[in-house]
Amino acid sequence: MARLIGVFGGTFDPVHNGHLRTVLDVVEAGNPDELLLIPCHVPPHRGDPMVASRQRLRMLELAVAGEPRFRVDDRELRRDEPSYTVDTLVSLQREHPGDRFFLVLGMDSFLGLPRWHRWRELGKLAHMVVMSRPDTATSASGELARWLAGRQTGDWRQLRTGRAGRVLFQEVTQLAVSATDVRRRLANGGSARYLMPEAVWGYIQEEGLYGAVTALSEPGGVNPGEA
Repeated sequence: MARLIGVFGGTFDPVHNGHLRTVLDVVEAGNPDELLLIPCHVPPHRGDPMVASRQRLRMLELAVAGEPRFRVDDRELRRDEPSYTVDTLVSLQREHPGDRFFLVLGMDSFLGLPRWHRWRELGKLAHMVVMSRPDTATSASGELARWLAGRQTGDWRQLRTGRAGRVLFQEVTQLAVSATDVRRRLANGGSARYLMPEAVWGYIQEEGLYGAVTALSEPGGVNPGEA
């Protein structure tokens, strides 16, 4: 039987518990064989990340250590051109032609799909799992609503048996954490403890990322090598 593999991309600048808890909900709901977290190198729809690609990659590796269902994939960091999702899915299909893929998206990203590069091709390469809040109706309209018609399913089994093109809306835990807020806190001399895995927080302090104070300077802090 074909393997079912999730794909979750982003700048992860930095990765935080809002990223990790929601995609863990997706994994627990659908039981895919694997979920790939793919940090982008050159984001096409926003400004450049604040820290280097190697640092964002390392934070992701620290974040998912010990979770066997997650795997960090650095393919976009090895490309110099903009990180278009369609190109990433094409490369995954070439490497694993017998497997099934699903793209994990937040609701805002899904509603903005018509602005993505070659967005209609995404449904030919993979399924989509859209992370939604409980009891929140899909508000797709216009071109996206017409594209969605006939694609929606609530059955995870259809993602494993069908090649591509299905859209499943999955309720996930909502944590009010954002990378923008984390960066703001750190720039203002605050702490990001408990907003992300402790190993990531220790690395941020050790590297002095986002203007973070060192662990020894923080009340109740620990040496980052012990985090």
